[in-house]
Amino acid sequence: MEQVRILFKGFLHGFKSFGHIITSIVNFVLLFFVYFIGVGVTWLFAKIAGKKFLDIKKGSKESYWIKEKVGKRKIEDYYRSF
Repeated sequence: MEQVRILFKGFLHGFKSFGHIITSIVNFVLLFFVYFIGVGVTWLFAKIAGKKFLDIKKGSKESYWIKEKVGKRKIEDYYRSF
């Protein structure tokens, strides 16, 4: 009877290891497709719209700082500054 118990413990341990391996593979494949579909579609729409998220062109600029127009604004503009 003890041998059967040892056999089942080994069997369960093997199934747990197998389950962890299958889980890792499935998660990798799913996240791979989600990432490339999500990022790829976003990149495609940004490319079509001409949107540039970062201004990284090299040029003859003295500075990469963007000048802020300082002046009087409406009070509503100060509520959500970001």
